[in-house]
Parts: sequence; C-alpha cells; structure tokens
Amino acid sequence: MPQSFDAATALTPAEGGFTAELDAGWDVGGGVVNGGYLLAVVARAAVEVSPHAHPVALSASYLRAPSPGPATVSVTAGPAGRTLQHGSAVLGDAGGPAVPVQWTTGTLHDVPAEHAVPPPAATPVEDCFSVAENAHLAPPGLTVPGISRQMETRLDPLTAGWVLGQPSTEPVVRAWVRFTDGREPDPLGLVAFTDVLPPSSWATGRTGWAPTVQLQTLVRALPAPGWCLVEARGNEVSDGWVDEDYRVWDSTGRLVAQSRQLARTPR
Repeated sequence: MPQSFDAATALTPAEGGFTAELDAGWDVGGGVVNGGYLLAVVARAAVEVSPHAHPVALSASYLRAPSPGPATVSVTAGPAGRTLQHGSAVLGDAGGPAVPVQWTTGTLHDVPAEHAVPPPAATPVEDCFSVAENAHLAPPGLTVPGISRQMETRLDPLTAGWVLGQPSTEPVVRAWVRFTDGREPDPLGLVAFTDVLPPSSWATGRTGWAPTVQLQTLVRALPAPGWCLVEARGNEVSDGWVDEDYRVWDSTGRLVAQSRQLARTPR
C-alpha cells in the first residue's frame, strides 16, 4: 500500500535536529530513494525550526544515496527576518552525511502573479498515459519505481513515445502528477514534485539510473487543488552529464515551482 507523503516525511525531534525513517517505497529502482522525496524531508525540518511557514528555496548536493530506514537531519538555523530565514541542514544515515542542503523559508500568500510563464499545450490528463496502470510495458530489465505508486503520474503522449519504443530526439518528459492517496498539493509537496519524473534522457531512449548530483528547487506560489502539470527538459547533454530544468504548474495554469538539477546520464 502507498505510504502517505506526510507519514513518509515525518520527523521526531532530537538533539541538533530530527530523526526520520526514510521509506523504501519512495525508490526510483534498485533500492535508491528518490532525490525529491529526500529534499522534502529536509524541507520539512527547515520549516519546523523556522517562524516562516513554507520552504521557498533549497539547494542540495547528493554526496551518495542514503539507505532506506533510520536517518538524521541536523539543522542549523540562521537569524530570522520578517520575511525569510536562511539555514543549512544535513541528511544522513549510519554511513554518515548524504545530502547537505542550504535552505530558505518564507511565507507565501495567495496573491496573483505580476508576470508568469504559461504552461505548455499539454494533452488533457484523461488522455494521458498512466505509469502505474501500464507497468507491464516497461522495457526489459527496467524496474518500475516505487515512487510511481506514491505519485499518480500520467505521461503526456506528446513526450512519451519512448514508452512504446518510439524515442524522441529531444530530452523532454511531461506529465500530470498528484499524490496517490488524494493529498492535495502544498508547498512541501511541490518540493517532491520537482524531481518526480523519469530522467529526461529516457525520452531519447537512453534509459537507466541517472543519479542527481545537485538539485536547486524554488517554490513560487501556493498551489490550487488538483493535478499539477510537470515538465522536465534536458538542456546540454555532454560527456556523461545533463542539466534538467523542471517547471510545475497547478490546476489553474499557475507556475508554482521550478528546479534545476545536474545529473549523470545513464550508462
């Protein structure tokens, strides 16, 4: 059964920060836990020690993949201003530090944007391709990730030709996303949404694990209830490296989160 996002990111206060239980059900295959989920655990810790309600900027380095199970989040909070607070945190396990993060918290308000990037012309969600319902179509040797049972992901056919053996020349993946258990999106959930899709290199037929090296996430607005449209676009793919830009729009078409990550390309 899917583990709820709130339970999977739950924290227990401890000396110097918090303890957590990293849920193996949020894997991306091979027992490797999803980087966006890990960042959301740290984001929750940042909000817990801050007078401000929301994570608005996070910058993480992934030193290694922490193991599912017991973990710690050490937190250092800087001085808090009226509108924001900076700080740092380190997520680790029995093997030592794994994900150091610089974070900024603030309080987002329900106000219209002065200028915003509109969403792309995506296929309606009811006509999109459900990852969980079509797990049997996965390429031979490719493990369907556990995160697909936590997040309901419906791939846009316009960027999902690789699923049917018809890869594109452009590294772009787009999908409608929501929590499987019906939990509505919020700023903390948006952190996980900024690393939820298959690697953009998969769109070109190059499948396999693409480990994240660094991930920078911005939460821009309070999301409306319902599906979010998520797009991951690879830019420069060279010498074993790829940088990806994520954008997340809510059900009203409002840009609510974005991220940029540097990753290794699948071998």
